[in-house]
Amino acid sequence: MRHLLFLILFFSLAFANAQKRPSPKATRILFIFDASKSMIAKHQNTSRMDGAKELFYKFIDSLSRDKSLQFALRMYGHTVKYPPGDCKDSKLIVPFSPNNLALIKQKVSEAKPTGITPIEHSMTEAANDFKDNKTNNIVILITDGIEECGGDPCKARQKLMEKGIVFKPFIIGIGLSPEQIKTFECVGTFYDYDNSSTFSNISNIIQQQKLNKTTAQVNLLDNTSKPKESNVNMTFYDVNRKEYKYNLIHTLNYQENPDTLLLDDYPTYKVIAHTIPETESKEIKLSTGKHTIIPIDAPQGSLTVKRSEGAYNFNEKVKCIVRRANDMTTLNVQPLNTTEKYITGNYDLEILTLPRIQINQSTIEQSKLKSIDIPNAGILQVRCLEAGDGSILVKRNGKLEWVCNLTSQTQQTFFLQPGNYIAVWRAKALRGSIYTVERKFSISSDNQSTVEFYK
Repeated sequence: MRHLLFLILFFSLAFANAQKRPSPKATRILFIFDASKSMIAKHQNTSRMDGAKELFYKFIDSLSRDKSLQFALRMYGHTVKYPPGDCKDSKLIVPFSPNNLALIKQKVSEAKPTGITPIEHSMTEAANDFKDNKTNNIVILITDGIEECGGDPCKARQKLMEKGIVFKPFIIGIGLSPEQIKTFECVGTFYDYDNSSTFSNISNIIQQQKLNKTTAQVNLLDNTSKPKESNVNMTFYDVNRKEYKYNLIHTLNYQENPDTLLLDDYPTYKVIAHTIPETESKEIKLSTGKHTIIPIDAPQGSLTVKRSEGAYNFNEKVKCIVRRANDMTTLNVQPLNTTEKYITGNYDLEILTLPRIQINQSTIEQSKLKSIDIPNAGILQVRCLEAGDGSILVKRNGKLEWVCNLTSQTQQTFFLQPGNYIAVWRAKALRGSIYTVERKFSISSDNQSTVEFYK
């Protein structure tokens, strides 16, 4: 009995887990069929229309064996006689639905070359033929001509992308000239009807798109060209649309290899790795159904500027400005006692203590920690009997350098680096420079000094 209960529980859990598994992504194929008047023309030993129909039947018969594929048919130039024709003459003849192949074949067999060629309009309308963008959406355009309604197929492709529908269009051209073929370069992949491998190529690619995922990995390379860098924010930009498409944190998998990413294969990408400073890839075009490696040179080391937690330092929120050596562009403002990664090279550091500490040509090396220790501050208490004006100066190399100004408050606190200083002050009520008062004092780490000003 216990064994029976165990088996029932086991199969119940297995069934529940199977129910939770996501179903495979469907693949929808929309045929856009050219039925314009130019299809009457002869091509080889038949008319272009009869040749297009023959090729279409081969596609349907071959792909119909795969029950997971769904089909629909749009036709243009098939209702309004040319001339004059109608540039809106495009219609979804058979929408996506189960068991519609016989109807699709019937509609194609009945088609007679009649009207004009509105390619942009047809492709733009095709965006509405798909219920959503949650499937692999494929368009196969069979045509013998170019746009005749002043449209631009390139703009149509862009409009489809703007609607968030990822098309993978194939254009099969019948009797097109090289100049006409070029008009489709921006739309999708062109195949020549006269090429004997056109049918097998497209059929194979469709199966690859259905069964194989288009994947990529970003290799963040160290100074030995090994993909060992990671944990960096990456932004994938669509080069043509000039906007970002993905924003991801780079990760190494359990085998310490860059993890695999599932990406749309239509855009041309540029990947920005948000290292400090940023690094980027070359422009990348993914191959449908294949795995692409995107290399980015990103050798990194680490930097920390630190000091011990002294008696007074907990109140002083010091940061460090990091710049490339001999370049005034600020790359980062890093708090003290933190660690940050940077691309290997030389950097100039400006630590915002009082007075500021300048450290130039500091070298960050691959996978090494550059640690810079600075002295703990001391604390200065300034007390004045009344409001006044003044400043603090530090003695360096036989000169006095300005550190900061005093405020008009009668009690003030400053965190200063160890050194020898001078404070000068004059009461606001006294209108002569002769009434300036000067105080010399020293600061040592973790100790307090007091300066008092009287009339």
